[in-house]
Amino acid sequence: MDVVRQGAPRTRVTARVRELRFDAGTLCLDLVATVGRRPEVPIERMGDAERLEAWCRGVGVTLEDGYDPEDVLRSLHALRAAAYDVASSALDAHRPRPHSVDLVNLLARAEPPVAQLELSAGGEWAAQGGRPLTKEALLSLVARDLIDLMTDAGRRSRLTACASEVCRMLCLDSGGGRPRKWCSMRRCGNQAKAAGHRLKASTR
Repeated sequence: MDVVRQGAPRTRVTARVRELRFDAGTLCLDLVATVGRRPEVPIERMGDAERLEAWCRGVGVTLEDGYDPEDVLRSLHALRAAAYDVASSALDAHRPRPHSVDLVNLLARAEPPVAQLELSAGGEWAAQGGRPLTKEALLSLVARDLIDLMTDAGRRSRLTACASEVCRMLCLDSGGGRPRKWCSMRRCGNQAKAAGHRLKASTR
């Protein structure tokens, strides 16, 4: 169910808005991105078992057989809220809630999955795959990624938010060339360009 703030502007919720995103630049931010259009009109993108499976495939992990989707979703949603609270603090300098920090630290204590080095058909190296994960191992993987992001000054300095007031997705700048302004040029970047062209046309 979409949570819409009272008085917030109504915007059209399309299938594209509900799409899962895997381009935030790191695992913990890909989890944060399972809520769209923060903070004004939050859109849930990972609210059922099918979306959970799709997200796991998208980030390259597999859960052990027999897991309870509702239980995993509850745990991921709780970690997602904490991760957003912590990561966004690097941008707006607010102090994260103690509960958020405590939850990340608690979940990070579980044994993480053993890294597996794989060479893709295209000749690219990747650290993914391996044995299926328990819920605890998945949560630990995400929590540890967030801890690494927040404690690595170089990575943390590349943390940014999409310039679109509707989107505001948290993501990592590549660190090379022009600073990342949009979550994606094909999405918010093109929309901003189109809006700019319309504005120019209307003032002629």
